[in-house]
Amino acid sequence: MSSNQQQSQQRSFQVFHTVGLAIDPIHIGTGGARLGRVDNTIVRDPVTRIPKIPGSSLAGVHRAYAAMALEDARTENDRRTYYPDDAGQGSANNDGGGPINAVFGHRNFAGLAAFSDAQVVLFPVASREGPLWVTSPSALHFVGANATVDDANKNKAQRGGEKGPINLGWLQLEAESWTGLQAVKDALKGFGVCEDLYKDLRVTERLVLVSDKLFGHVVNSNLEVRTSVAINPATGAAEDGALFTYEAIPRGSILMWDVTCRDPRHFKGKRSEDAVTNTRQVHDVVAKAHPLLAALGIGGMGTRGMGRLEVLAVGGAQ
Repeated sequence: MSSNQQQSQQRSFQVFHTVGLAIDPIHIGTGGARLGRVDNTIVRDPVTRIPKIPGSSLAGVHRAYAAMALEDARTENDRRTYYPDDAGQGSANNDGGGPINAVFGHRNFAGLAAFSDAQVVLFPVASREGPLWVTSPSALHFVGANATVDDANKNKAQRGGEKGPINLGWLQLEAESWTGLQAVKDALKGFGVCEDLYKDLRVTERLVLVSDKLFGHVVNSNLEVRTSVAINPATGAAEDGALFTYEAIPRGSILMWDVTCRDPRHFKGKRSEDAVTNTRQVHDVVAKAHPLLAALGIGGMGTRGMGRLEVLAVGGAQ
């Protein structure tokens, strides 16, 4: 038995840190609440006011997509149907014997996998130098990196390379040298965020640190905002008064969330051949959704080119 298997059996739970890249803008709406010039706003943290993806949204799409993946892999000899039967709440009489109901729960059981909210850790912003990825001490806390901004630099940016003015969208700041940059890069690399993160993106070479206060302003000032109009299908013309705007987390954002997988042995359930038996198998079921998450996406406005989220790395199991 491997050391990972032994550790998995000795723990009542494991936390899997997940890194995702928005390959499309992502719109998780609030139900039509208007904020300034935007008609359809996105979900924000109630304290920091920084956009996020709720854990409930992650859990819902992971359940549906994992059921799809199992259904695609089902053979003719397997009479059990996973999709759409297991993609919803599940039957009240189902005791969770199947992998989908065991991992994601049903009406009588909360499930073995719990999803945290996906938080923005690195946020892309346009500048004269091309795209830069902005972060803050609180955002880096999610990856265990220790970054500080003292009072003397609270209205400045920190980065690698030369000092001088730098623009983050419409905001121009004086940039100082970031002395702790390498330690942050090492911490990000431990979570799968490295130089060759995705295709030709050089994310860790273009990092900028700002204070937590400025980070909220930078993020909310550089969200993607689009305008759409409803079309009358009979005439092919725009409906009167049907113009609306909506915002989204922009393409290129790096988000992180945790998936806490509980040990199935601590919960009563049917012991069948397709049920999960340890925390690693719980996460294996969750991970079946990752390819579909990058293809079918999450959130709204999917027909308008939004939603795809690619899982880049899963690690840091505790």
